[in-house]
Amino acid sequence: MAKLAFLFPGQASQYPGMGRDLAENFPESRTVFEEADHALGFPISKLCFEGSEEDLKQTENTQPAILTVSVAAYRALETRGIVPDFAAGHSLGEYSALVAAASLDFSAAVKLVRQRGRYMQEAVPAGQGAMAAILGLSAADIAEVCKKAAAGEVVSTANLNSPEQTVIAGNATAVKRAVEIASQSGAKRAVVLAVSAPFHCSLLAPAQQRLEVDLRTAAFGPLRFPLITNVDAEAVLSGEEAREALIRQVTLPVRWHESVREMTERGVNIFVEVGPGKVLSGLLRQIDRSVRCLNVEDSASLRSTIDKIAQARVEVAES
Repeated sequence: MAKLAFLFPGQASQYPGMGRDLAENFPESRTVFEEADHALGFPISKLCFEGSEEDLKQTENTQPAILTVSVAAYRALETRGIVPDFAAGHSLGEYSALVAAASLDFSAAVKLVRQRGRYMQEAVPAGQGAMAAILGLSAADIAEVCKKAAAGEVVSTANLNSPEQTVIAGNATAVKRAVEIASQSGAKRAVVLAVSAPFHCSLLAPAQQRLEVDLRTAAFGPLRFPLITNVDAEAVLSGEEAREALIRQVTLPVRWHESVREMTERGVNIFVEVGPGKVLSGLLRQIDRSVRCLNVEDSASLRSTIDKIAQARVEVAES
């Protein structure tokens, strides 16, 4: 049996113009952008379609923009009868997954993530936090690197992305020290990332406290399909479990490698990245090359993905 999982990104590989093709070709996608504009009180659609990369990379804009494009892509799939057996979202993408699972209302979600981005940006003054990607060292080795580099500051694992890639976050000076130590310890590559805040580390505790107030007042319903959460890499089906996971994920690592493994162990053999870019598709290839990896970010990729899912289901039925 072919089992399908949707993966929702927390970042985009290319920002300006994202979602425009979906809005122009699918009424259900266009409606999502209209709903986002109304909920936020400003044209996030125009920012997605015409905004500069500089504006789109401000995290209070990035987060609602990626959520909106991802949900627009999901609605196009859903309208054509493609619904997953499981879903997961990388960091911010967990909100998109919960909208898709009908646990969280889209208008509420887009307002929440706008605030989430603002709280994160305000938690750490510009230039004081940083993140870095480290390739070619084990998670255990990277934890040791962080311990050596801390020197009284914060630096810790932020994203356990794949067997090859781990991202760290913390004070900018501590992250820089960790990059140097990792390079000396045999890392294939260690590089500071161009990000606006040190996500998924204890420096964001003030953001977590502010966001928790908003999440406690938001309505979360039961999920129509299981969500594999970032913080535990385990399936949840209740709205309350989903809410608690969103609160905890602000300062805890994204356990992406484990999340994907959890889905493959549950029989998932087709993954579809739903939203702008192919960041998660690249990570999936590092985790498990035996599964099919598709993506939907515009009309061409939507048509291709629907055809490939249908073909895979026929192959499974005939085998």
